[in-house]
Amino acid sequence: MKFPKFISYFFHPINFPIIGTILYFLLLPEYIFKAQEHLILIVTIAGTYVFPLFLLVLLKQFEMIKSYHMETIEERKFPTILFIGISLILGNWLLKTNVVNVLSLFYFGFTLALTCSYLALHLKLKISLHTGAVGGLIGFLICFSYHYKINVVLFLSLFFLISGLIAYSRLRLQAHKINEIVIGFVLGIFSQIIMYTAYYII
Repeated sequence: MKFPKFISYFFHPINFPIIGTILYFLLLPEYIFKAQEHLILIVTIAGTYVFPLFLLVLLKQFEMIKSYHMETIEERKFPTILFIGISLILGNWLLKTNVVNVLSLFYFGFTLALTCSYLALHLKLKISLHTGAVGGLIGFLICFSYHYKINVVLFLSLFFLISGLIAYSRLRLQAHKINEIVIGFVLGIFSQIIMYTAYYII
């Protein structure tokens, strides 16, 4: 069980917004002032990793959650609302810069996926945030590739492989049923495509 636990922790959902942001700047064919890039990286890392990690520690300290994976439906409700707020604030801030509109849609896509996940909790459906996060990154890379006409097949192949490892690990740990894992992955991908289509195509 050590390998599934390692995969679940190493590829925790809060890591994927940072991975997506870093990949965005690494692959972006347009020039952005380094000062702007560094500011965006600092704010997104603080907002999507440092603050949520601090929040999860506090929630565990006050026994509002039993583990950092928020295994029960009730445990997930409050943190999910907070993560929705964080994603929405960051997406709105990035959009207002008028510099990284495609990146802002990455965070709006996560907002949509998290909102759907939260609504599903009230239907007693615990959608996998792990596969939702990696699916969101894959969906973002698809939109990024289409927008900038860049070949990112290697990255897509890598993250499809990682998504398989994550799905296996979550099943092995009995954290989710197969339908919750599949729904999370599909929701992650299509939430990104929906946001990109709504902003640039419709």
